[in-house]
Amino acid sequence: MTTYAELVTQIRDYTETDSAVLTDIIVNDFIEHAEKRIFRDVDLDVYRSYQYATLTQGVPFVSLPGANLGQLAFIRSAQIYDPADPIRYYLYQKDITFMNEYWPNRDTTAQSKYYAMWDQDTIYLAPTPNTAYNIELALNKQEDGLSSSNTETWVSTNAPKVLLYASLSEAFKFLKGPDNMLQYYEQGYQQALQGLQLEQQGRRRRDEYYDGVLRLPLPSQQP
Repeated sequence: MTTYAELVTQIRDYTETDSAVLTDIIVNDFIEHAEKRIFRDVDLDVYRSYQYATLTQGVPFVSLPGANLGQLAFIRSAQIYDPADPIRYYLYQKDITFMNEYWPNRDTTAQSKYYAMWDQDTIYLAPTPNTAYNIELALNKQEDGLSSSNTETWVSTNAPKVLLYASLSEAFKFLKGPDNMLQYYEQGYQQALQGLQLEQQGRRRRDEYYDGVLRLPLPSQQP
């Protein structure tokens, strides 16, 4: 486990550079860029979130539910369902051009089939919904970043080496350090990241029921 203060100290110690050069603002940038890189490079369960909202009949736009929308990276899937009908329907992701060509008259309503990102916090549906469907969104969002006010995160607690090496790579790029040291920290990052990926895969192992393990005894054949 690594706290914010410990990581800041480690970055300065490893680079042999004091706070006069690597100020708190600069180090914070290293950490932020490192966290974003980790988010892009590995799919962690801690990043997964399910959010729900109710569509408005005749309105093709819906604001993404949930807090910290500025941290949204991407939508994994979207499903709609009528509250009176338990059947769910997946929406297919498209771009705005397709949506406008497919459903040019937004005043015409039908069951929605497609969605696109309209802006950072809004999705656009086509056809325009013909009833107040519920929508379930599976999202990947970053956790709140490490800082002086948020001294521990899931990554700093469970994958401190990944975060350290990613931060050191950012630091050596900034300091224009020796190429061999940059390569060393990049290799360290990739190795630590691979270990984190394997650990994550282990957490997602299928259970016995899903694997098809026999749960009922079968009668043996008589000789």
